[in-house]
Amino acid sequence: MRLRILPAAALAVALGVVSVRPSHSMGTKPEPPPTPPPSSGMPTPSTPSGTEVSGARQDAERAYALAYEDLAKAKKDETAGNTKNAQKKYKKALERVENAVSLDPNYAEAWNLVGYASRKLGDYDKSFNAYDKCLAIKPDLAAAHEYLGEAYLEKGQPDKAREQLAILVQANPESEESKALNAAIDGYVAAHPEAAKATTTTAAAPADSSATQK
Repeated sequence: MRLRILPAAALAVALGVVSVRPSHSMGTKPEPPPTPPPSSGMPTPSTPSGTEVSGARQDAERAYALAYEDLAKAKKDETAGNTKNAQKKYKKALERVENAVSLDPNYAEAWNLVGYASRKLGDYDKSFNAYDKCLAIKPDLAAAHEYLGEAYLEKGQPDKAREQLAILVQANPESEESKALNAAIDGYVAAHPEAAKATTTTAAAPADSSATQK
């Protein structure tokens, strides 16, 4: 699963600073804010070009940007095997991004990040709920469909992951999100051969049933 990188320019705007030095790479990622790279899993705060934000939304974007930074550090610790430190940072990121959605409940990308951070902490109920809220606000947010699909895989539900892949493929079969989720599903099936058999059996069942009725 991947952590998509928040563009430096967007982060600078969200934090209200002139420039930001990228200090880490997310590697294979889930998805973050406005323009995310797949495979890393975090949503990006998106603000229409030329539009000024203020008040609650601006505070929400700042909280989101800080949460994203925390997630980037957590991912780095996790990759290095520093699980305890990673969990602390995931918790901090979750606190920040939950603050973001409390300030702006319609912040779809932030809900996506709530889903990601919750999943990394093993709270799948909160994660699925957050993805549902995200997609209710922005049904075409590809990152959320990808991460939701990955969450289903982690819960051993490949058929539901394939449903999310179908949505992504219909929108754009060549997108990073489509390719990332497809690869994740292939990896899951390779590790759980019975998953492929179960899918084949399920697909064949209706035809067998109708044949019996005849």
